[in-house]
Amino acid sequence: MSRVNLSVLLTSEQNRKSFSLSLKICYLFYPQQFEKEMDLEEYRMYGKAMVDYIADYLSNIRRRRVFPDVKPGYMRSLLPDSAPESGESFEDILGDVEKIVMPGITHWQSPQMHAYFPALNSPASLLGDMLADGLGCLAFTWASSPACTELEIIVMDWLAKLIGLPEIFLHSSNGKGGGVIQTTASESTFIGLLAARTQMFQHYQEENGQISEADLNTRLVAYTSDQAHSSVEKAGLIGLVKMRYLESDSDLSMRGDALIAAIRRDREKGLIPFFVCATLGTTGACAFDNLKEIGVICEEENLWLHIDAAYAGSAFVCPEFRHWLDGIEYADSFAFNPSKWLMVHFDCTAMWVKNSESLHRTFNVDPLYLKHENTGLAVDFTHWQISLSKRFRALKLWFVLRNYGIKGLQEHIRHGVEMAKEFEKLVREDDHFEIPAKRHLGLVVFRVKGENELTENLLKKINSSGRLHCVPSSLKGKYVIRFTVTSPQTTLSDIHNDWGFIQIMCSHILNESPSGRRPRTMAEIKKRNPSFGTSLLLSNSPMTPKIMNGSFVAIFEPNEVINEFLERNGTLDIACKDSPVLQRRLKGLVRGTRQFSLDSHIDLMVAAHSKSERKSVTSIEEQSLGEDSEDKSSSEDVSRCDKCGQVISL
Repeated sequence: MSRVNLSVLLTSEQNRKSFSLSLKICYLFYPQQFEKEMDLEEYRMYGKAMVDYIADYLSNIRRRRVFPDVKPGYMRSLLPDSAPESGESFEDILGDVEKIVMPGITHWQSPQMHAYFPALNSPASLLGDMLADGLGCLAFTWASSPACTELEIIVMDWLAKLIGLPEIFLHSSNGKGGGVIQTTASESTFIGLLAARTQMFQHYQEENGQISEADLNTRLVAYTSDQAHSSVEKAGLIGLVKMRYLESDSDLSMRGDALIAAIRRDREKGLIPFFVCATLGTTGACAFDNLKEIGVICEEENLWLHIDAAYAGSAFVCPEFRHWLDGIEYADSFAFNPSKWLMVHFDCTAMWVKNSESLHRTFNVDPLYLKHENTGLAVDFTHWQISLSKRFRALKLWFVLRNYGIKGLQEHIRHGVEMAKEFEKLVREDDHFEIPAKRHLGLVVFRVKGENELTENLLKKINSSGRLHCVPSSLKGKYVIRFTVTSPQTTLSDIHNDWGFIQIMCSHILNESPSGRRPRTMAEIKKRNPSFGTSLLLSNSPMTPKIMNGSFVAIFEPNEVINEFLERNGTLDIACKDSPVLQRRLKGLVRGTRQFSLDSHIDLMVAAHSKSERKSVTSIEEQSLGEDSEDKSSSEDVSRCDKCGQVISL
């Protein structure tokens, strides 16, 4: 088969049809070419086409819906029940990617992807993994592929220096420390817990050889923050140890006083504290545990300290963010994900330990077929991890570190932080919203003021639109939306457009439900709407002559104004200090027979609402506008403010 440029052929429907026809003709005369696996010459051709496809995908990703509009099981009807009997052409396979796979893809590389944490890639990383996959090495021992182990040792030392870790964590130090690439931060936490458990077993059995590991295991207790990632809980479940979740402080940080109090309580019960997982950059709000306080306690109480910096660890390439590492010298293990924010695609987790012998004691299995002449002299990473084999992940990390350089990676991190600062500023300027936790790095958490249901409904609208994608979190009972700047392509324009869209969705929510608004003072409304105060509403009373603002020609009858207001909002709240003023105005509106300017209509719509401070209002058609109505309203139409108890009577 001759080489063709698929990226050109697949750019138009006409070309695709022509190409498909050509392939069918070729199949009639040379069916054997289509019924065998791809050879290397075809790999060259299709490989170039695939690179073009990926490059086009990434460069045009803004055009795609971020969050897919599919239901569970959508793919079942699109694919056959079993694998094909004979091989199929790569053109058909690639065509099905666009028709079948892409409709169900969440586009993590999109500038409008604000959910979770970043999961970035880069050309350098993709090419590095392409080469690693082509080499197809299994790097379990040094002898199984020396270059894989040697490069991993070097790049892990590079990375440790880049983020400011102490020298004791380097392979090149005189100590026993070093780094290893794991698959995930979750796995790293579990490895740290297992190593800590083995260390505690050894300690107690040296003191009392009669006690069994099974008995010890039932008494072991681990500690973490109530803001820690769910993987810490999972590590405790798999390790069969008790896990204590310590309440964080007002900054969502785990503190030393809470830790030492919990340790003392457990020791009094005869339990054995052995492991602490501190978090630098929590998933919920990117909060930071107090590493210094926790580290001192772990050293004094002989507890293993593991640090989970899955997201925030990448930011430590910038010196201005390393203050959160104060206390790192107390850590026994430390892990973060370059696969989140450091332009290295998943999977790639960097983990360092202060003493690698603790990992050897935990994971060392030594069958004859794994031995080699350099056993004991060279690093065998199979003894540093749960799995036997590992991919050549160091290659893509090496490619990225060399292609970006330190300055390039620092610029990338700082850009993401600046975009998050801009989003935070926009949120704070809109008093419909609040930010319940301090912004750190590239994550902003925000919510609509009022009941949790309002924020929950807002998030549903955002995600159902497909234009943006965010996920929620719960911070001490408050339902919040997490907005993470994930893409290096994100611009100030993206931030402003995304926030504008969120505001529009919020206005829909507030119009649908009155429970999310709070009472506003006249001064607040005047500040938000300079034209407020020029309309009939400010002076309306039964005796006021008809006035119409000259800016508008539209006029409304009183019933139209009030009934539309009641239909949309159903409730009316008035800031207590303004209630006498608004009482008079609204009585005039209800009893009057005059027409109203559009300004008057708008003024009514600006009224604030709150579920906790609302009163039921009857439709104007159901009220009598005569004297009987006046007497009735004076005795029955009364509501009290829940905050101050003042009577609000309309």
